[in-house]
Amino acid sequence: MSVAYEDLEFGAMSRDEVSVLVDWAAAEGWNPGRCDVEVAWAVDPAAFIAVRHRDELIAGGTIVSYESKFGFMGLFIVRSDLRSQGLGTRLWYFRRDRLLARLRPGATIGMDGVFDMVPFYERGGFALSHRDLRFQGIAHGRRHDDVIELSLAGPDAIDQYDRRHFPTPRTEFLRRWITQPGTLGAAVVERGELVAYGLVRPCRVGYKFGPLFADRVDLAELLISHLCAGIEGEQVQLDVPEPNTAGLQLAAARGWSESFGCARMYLGTDPQLPLDRIFGVTSFEFG
Repeated sequence: MSVAYEDLEFGAMSRDEVSVLVDWAAAEGWNPGRCDVEVAWAVDPAAFIAVRHRDELIAGGTIVSYESKFGFMGLFIVRSDLRSQGLGTRLWYFRRDRLLARLRPGATIGMDGVFDMVPFYERGGFALSHRDLRFQGIAHGRRHDDVIELSLAGPDAIDQYDRRHFPTPRTEFLRRWITQPGTLGAAVVERGELVAYGLVRPCRVGYKFGPLFADRVDLAELLISHLCAGIEGEQVQLDVPEPNTAGLQLAAARGWSESFGCARMYLGTDPQLPLDRIFGVTSFEFG
C-alpha cells in the first residue's frame, strides 16, 4: 500500500489509538510496561501524536513535556506495511518541532534511538551522549533487612532524590509511575537520608527495572537482589547507561546477557546526569 502525502493528517492521538500504537510496539519486540502509557496519558495526553491516512491510523509517537522544562521524544513507529515511504521522516520532524513549541525557549530534548539511526538523528540536531544497554535474564534474589518498601521512604524524599538523577522535576509523573499496578518498589535509607531507590514493573513479558538509582554499587546490588526476590523466576530486563561500568558488571555477574540497546541523544544542552549513580534508566519511551 502506498499513501498520498496530501491525504495525511498529523495531530493529537485518541486514547483508542494509543492502545493500537502500543500493540504495534509490542509486536516489534519493545515489550512495553503494562501500564506505562496509562501514566503518560494521565500526565500529558498531548504527548501522543498520530498520523492518519484518510482517517486511518498509520503511524504515531510520543513527545513528553516535563513541566515545559525538558522534553523527551519516545515511542515512534510506522505501521509495518507502510515503511520506506518517507512517513517516518515526516513524523519525526513533526514531533521534534511540535515538542520544541511545547517547551520553554532553550529547553533540552532527550531521546533514546536505535543505533543504526544515529546519523539521521544527528542531522535533526541531536548529539550523542552515550549508549544505554539492555540486559535480560531470570530474576533470582533474596530479601534484605537493610531494604525498605519504597512507600515507606515518603513521596517528598523520593521526589527530591529523583531530581538528582533526571534533568528536571517530574513529580506528578513519578507519583503515578511508582504506583503502577503490580509494581514492586524498594529503597535504602542511611542516617535518615534516602541513598537508593528502584522498582520493577510488569510488562507484556516479565518485568523491567526502571528507575534504579543508587549512590553506590553495593546499594544497587541490594535493591536488585531484594526486588528480584519478589518476582523470582520471571524474565527481567535492566537498561544500564554504558558509562556506568559498575552497573554493567553488576548485570553480567547475575548472568544476564546484553539483548538490546539505544543511543541516548540530546537536542540542546546535555544535562550531564550522574551516570555512575544511574544503574537503570526509567524507560526508553519516556526518559
